[in-house]
Amino acid sequence: MPTQPEQVLEDNLVAQLVNLGYGKVTIKDEKDLLVNLKSQLEKHNNITLSETEFAKVLNHLNKGNVFDRAHILRDKMQYTKDSGQSGYLEFIDVENWCQNQFQVTQQVTMEGKYKNRYDVTILIRTCATNTKKW
Repeated sequence: MPTQPEQVLEDNLVAQLVNLGYGKVTIKDEKDLLVNLKSQLEKHNNITLSETEFAKVLNHLNKGNVFDRAHILRDKMQYTKDSGQSGYLEFIDVENWCQNQFQVTQQVTMEGKYKNRYDVTILIRTCATNTKKW
């Protein structure tokens, strides 16, 4: 049985996902990943987050184990804006799940206790045409 180089396999998978409507994005590291997250949250919630407000979002997301975090993503987040007003964020549209948008990227490098490189990563963002007001 012939074998296929790993890069060809990755490229073919990404091409198939793009043909299914996934947006292809270039994300090389954690910094790029966070920039993309902030951008997608702003589009979905029709807001602009300051760096301080986005830091609150990251703090909210970085709590608990993987199961806790999955639950957090399904809920809305209440936060205090820089102006002192209360704001709400939605991470994933669980009611209209089929309207969530998908992105794909490859070769993302993350550094923590160890340096890891992920071959293909699928990102989910909610529909940018969402006009809900909280």
